[in-house]
Amino acid sequence: MDPLQHSKKPNPIQESKRSQKKSTAPKKDAYARLLREHRSSKFSSYLEQYAKDLSNRSDESSPNVCLPAPSPARNIPQSREEVAHDFSDSSDFSPCSLKNKVEESYLSPRMAKLNSRFASQDSEGRRGVPAGDATTSMTREGDVVVSCELTSPTPGDSHKRDGQQRKKKDSSKGFAPSEGHAKSPNKACKSEQEKEKPKKPKKKNPAQHDEDTRSKLKAPQWKDKMQQKKNISETTSSFADKGKNRGGRGSKKQVFELYMTSEEVSHGLKRGELLQGQLRINPKKYQEAFIPSPDDSWDIFLDGIVARNRALNGDIVVVQVLPRDQWKVVRSDSDCEGPGEIESRREDAAQTKVNKTQQSVLEDQCGSHNDLLRKIQNVSLNATETEKLLEDPSPTQSNGEKLQKTAKVVYIVERKHSRAATGFLKVLPDKPFAMFSPVDHRIPRINVPLSDCPHDFSFRPGDYVNTLFICYITNWSDDSTFAEGRLAKTLGQAGEIEPETEGILMEYDVDFSEFSQEVLDCLPKNLPWKIPPEEIRKRRDLRKECIFTIDPATARDLDDALSCKRLPDGNFEVGVHIADVSYFVEEGNALDDIASQRATSVYLVQKVIPMLPGLLCEELCSLNPLTDRLTFSVIWKITPEGKILSEWFGRSVISSCVKLSYDHAQCMIEAPDKMFSAAELPPVDPLHPIDEIHRAVLDLHSIAKNLRAQRFTDGALRLDQMKLAFTLDRETMMPQGCYVYQYRDSNKLVEEFMLLANMATAHHIYGKFPELALLRRHPSPKAKMVDELQELCDQLGINIDLSSAGALNKSLNTTFGDDEYSSARKEVLTHLCSRPMQMAMYFCAGVLKNKQFFTHYALNVPLYTHFTSPIRRYADIIVHRLLASSLKCGPHISLSMAEVEMQASRCNDKKTASKRVQELSSELFFGVFVKECGPLDSEAIVMGVLDQSFDVLVLRYGVQKRIYCKSIEGLRTFSHRKVGKKSELTLVWKSEDSGDVEQIISLFTLVQVQLKADGAPLKYSTVLKRSDVDDMEF
Repeated sequence: MDPLQHSKKPNPIQESKRSQKKSTAPKKDAYARLLREHRSSKFSSYLEQYAKDLSNRSDESSPNVCLPAPSPARNIPQSREEVAHDFSDSSDFSPCSLKNKVEESYLSPRMAKLNSRFASQDSEGRRGVPAGDATTSMTREGDVVVSCELTSPTPGDSHKRDGQQRKKKDSSKGFAPSEGHAKSPNKACKSEQEKEKPKKPKKKNPAQHDEDTRSKLKAPQWKDKMQQKKNISETTSSFADKGKNRGGRGSKKQVFELYMTSEEVSHGLKRGELLQGQLRINPKKYQEAFIPSPDDSWDIFLDGIVARNRALNGDIVVVQVLPRDQWKVVRSDSDCEGPGEIESRREDAAQTKVNKTQQSVLEDQCGSHNDLLRKIQNVSLNATETEKLLEDPSPTQSNGEKLQKTAKVVYIVERKHSRAATGFLKVLPDKPFAMFSPVDHRIPRINVPLSDCPHDFSFRPGDYVNTLFICYITNWSDDSTFAEGRLAKTLGQAGEIEPETEGILMEYDVDFSEFSQEVLDCLPKNLPWKIPPEEIRKRRDLRKECIFTIDPATARDLDDALSCKRLPDGNFEVGVHIADVSYFVEEGNALDDIASQRATSVYLVQKVIPMLPGLLCEELCSLNPLTDRLTFSVIWKITPEGKILSEWFGRSVISSCVKLSYDHAQCMIEAPDKMFSAAELPPVDPLHPIDEIHRAVLDLHSIAKNLRAQRFTDGALRLDQMKLAFTLDRETMMPQGCYVYQYRDSNKLVEEFMLLANMATAHHIYGKFPELALLRRHPSPKAKMVDELQELCDQLGINIDLSSAGALNKSLNTTFGDDEYSSARKEVLTHLCSRPMQMAMYFCAGVLKNKQFFTHYALNVPLYTHFTSPIRRYADIIVHRLLASSLKCGPHISLSMAEVEMQASRCNDKKTASKRVQELSSELFFGVFVKECGPLDSEAIVMGVLDQSFDVLVLRYGVQKRIYCKSIEGLRTFSHRKVGKKSELTLVWKSEDSGDVEQIISLFTLVQVQLKADGAPLKYSTVLKRSDVDDMEF
């Protein structure tokens, strides 16, 4: 029997023993304990009278003791339905024998309501105002000002003050519980115990967070939150005491609502009663979650894990909007967005737009449950019904506060989350399972069988305190806030690069396993492999042309090459030559299947997780120098100004004459008259002198500059953001140094011709296959967020035009001047401009019928696709197959429109995951670098201001970090002021010699910071250094 399910079945032996014990006299120790914990005189009087009544009845020795009818004046609940669901259910931990006496088992549920009411009244009478609490006021101009005095700004106390600050602030918004719904009795019970216990510094836990946010909720919501709090938080009392609080019924309470049926969901979506979107959970406040609103207004808010109904971050869910009286009151537009990952927000919005515009072309093929789910996912909302549901998207109350819609999950359409988590094991005494605590707090705690744990874990749990494990969720029932799962692997010690990296890969469902023998059997057998002569005869032979690659110095998968030849008429023949991967990856075989599942290569700091076996991506397909290789080529006749005169597509064979790095090409561009020697370059084909290669690079650079200028004149946009790069020790692969990667002319040269090839290919395949073409679109940014950004910039006096991609690009390049900090200010504004942007995505042209949605916003072109990187992107392989079929030089593609769309969706998901894994890998290595080489000092520029914290961009390393005011040492007080969209903090530093020093923190303020390692493995914090002089501000 599964120990995790054992508690669901009542034990007849225990039931028999319980009935026999009902006639025993009550033990007064229980009442004494309750009286000590509750200081309400009314509650105490009731308990004394109740104990007396039961004592008198005990002499009768009746086998069925009944409770006396409660007095109406005491307002005791008459049925279980009236009892507030405030008591934790210990069966969520494990089965436990019910040895409670009758008075305890009956008393717990029947006293809940009275208990909570009196506890609330008493706590109100005893409540004091601790030092460090914030006070909120409003000036005559209507500016919101929040000030906070810090008595001892130590990290250990900051979390407590955070909760008090939020409680006080939220109460002023009108979120305090109503009189009819008192505070949880559990909090009142623990209040005196907490005073007696010595306070220990600890990390903020879910229970504390729930108490902090309780005042924001209506009665049904905060009761659910208190139920979650007791189930999720670590036990501070014995499990026997837990059993006494269960109410004595032995049955689990339902925590989550049952999901709707797929038919109900389908009908609800069509009628506009339900909404669909991708769930985004706030990584800093896991109780907050959002889905994008279909009308591009504020995101829809989901409050707490109960509202999420077992959905995890990234899942496609269907939600039901709650009644208006349960909507969230907010003061600023930024409160409505949720500070989740920007990429997630972009993907959410793009996914919503697809769901609104897709025609349900798959409906005719629906015959199974999976087809029905696909049908639900692609259902189009009726415009009139949707407008009715979303009418008055951001109603404003008389006091200027706004309401944000709240919702609850009623169905999970697609579980995008891998259900895998890295974390640590915690022992549970006398339980047949252990507690798995994920590092990512957005994932629930998981009960795992002890049989999965190391054999000595129960006896020596201390040996595994710093050991990382990977766990998969296998089940999450509706009657428990704990999921059930199985341990998959012991990763190793936390803080070490390889275990941490493996955990990241598994969490994001990146397949890094070795390729199976079935896959390897699809590769050429006779090695060294040579191109068959008959294949060369089918292709355009370009092996004698001056063709070369330009890539990062460490690159091993070279999938693109360039050529440039001057023509007698003064024009140029320019070629882009791409590895012909589709020649080796036949459609439908095992190699094709694994490539389609992986969908992309994943680039980590220290290694690459390839989409294809090494024989292909590093040898047979890689355009290595001085080697014959199969390619797909696009060749143009082009003027020096970049005007295209003619175009040719076809399969070819090339032999690269040299492998140039970006550094080599940059040196050639910066020294046009220099004669490079053979020693300064990699090996070069003797058929092509170095001077010929140099001249070709210069010609390509000249044409690329003209193409780039024309693109931006036509309205293209580029948002460059800082990227961190590392130098690694070749043996240990540990970081030796780091730097901000420089995007130079050599990078721009390659990019320009790759864009040109992709655009040309998109037009070609769409012209030949308007139903099957796999294209890439980039939706316009969210209009509401653009308007808010425009308002902020206007208020700051920044002259920026957000009306179009081209106008924005021009503004970014002309606004900030040319002083030493202009690039830093541009970086901050670029970050702000990226927030409204949505993610580019693959799609099947036949599914998205309306051609106006095909456009690429940033490039400002009508059609775009990916053609130039088939070694590392599966989407490019599909495009190659479409191109070959259109040119009659390859087999007819057998994919249906639905299959192309399904593959496009998978490519989108895998690309997003790959990007996030790459970011986490960079953060991991930077954490190691700070630990080994820190503390590190740097200038930083403020890029966002909140009421109790602010975000900075560390200029020396290009990392973004948040600084919390309450954790700043040496700070006496701070206050927050907001005028319109402009937000600023005033920090007051302690000073004994002279008067206190004030420091103003606002957007673009230049500050000094220090990065130093934290106690947690590979974690580091950013410390604001004391300022005794005026900081620079834009």
